[in-house]
Amino acid sequence: MGGSYDHEVAIVGGGPAGCSAGVFCARAGLETVIFDRGRSSLQRCAHLENYLGFPDGIDIETLYDLFHDHAEQAGCELRAEMVESLDHAEGGRGFSVHLQDRAAVTARRVVAATRYDGSYMRGLGDDDAMFETTERDGETTESFDRSYANHDGTTAVPNLYVASPSEESQQAIVAAGRGARVAGEVITDARVDDGWWEAVADGVDWVRREAELDDEWGDREAWVEWFDEYYGPGAPVEPDSERFDRVRTAALDDSLSSYIGPAERAARAESGQAALAGHLDAEAVVAGCDEGALLDAMDDDRIAAYLHGGEVSSHGQ
Repeated sequence: MGGSYDHEVAIVGGGPAGCSAGVFCARAGLETVIFDRGRSSLQRCAHLENYLGFPDGIDIETLYDLFHDHAEQAGCELRAEMVESLDHAEGGRGFSVHLQDRAAVTARRVVAATRYDGSYMRGLGDDDAMFETTERDGETTESFDRSYANHDGTTAVPNLYVASPSEESQQAIVAAGRGARVAGEVITDARVDDGWWEAVADGVDWVRREAELDDEWGDREAWVEWFDEYYGPGAPVEPDSERFDRVRTAALDDSLSSYIGPAERAARAESGQAALAGHLDAEAVVAGCDEGALLDAMDDDRIAAYLHGGEVSSHGQ
């Protein structure tokens, strides 16, 4: 969908909001780049103890590395560069993204995801609404208005979205959720621009069990009939038109590809755990547990499989 732009989506900021937005955008097939100058506000934390999934907390360096690995695995290009300013791209609704040490690149859409600084968005035609003036101790300062963007991240500037700074990004886990929320709007808008209509374009990114497809729903024709009945009456085009057929094909391909079988589930579980293990310091793990605690924490089937060179049984996965 990138067209004449270098990127479909450019995200400014590689913290939880930016990487979360990047994962969703890239998984939806949008060519996405994340610019991260390495100064996320998350790195000011000593230790993160309230990010779901880490019962004893997690050090910031490891979590940050996990964010970036996830974004790259999803298909994002990650660039350690600072964005100095944005301009409207000549002859289009996109942007020129000016970098500190390199030539500008272009992007159809931009997601702002920097916790504190929004000054690079000055000059896009909405400065009066985007920035607010405050007085304190006799000094006047201007800063980005955290309430500027709509709840879904859209703004008065076409194709500019704000995940952060916002009033909802005070906690890392909330910032990650907002990044995903804003990405959903980016994906919907990109699909609408590509000929979809909003009712169809508003999708969900998930992976489902193939077993949920019974005999009827295992047949693509059943999905075609459902699509025509559900979306046909309210479609802005005739059901027998080329555009309707193209959108239906793309939407059904997207939906059906989300179903995976037991073998694929097992393979993904194994690769996912291996990816997590790659970020663990083996010496630190061993040092943190005595031998008995380590054995108690491990699954019996896995211990047996390791000792005897066999396979792990299905209930041990």
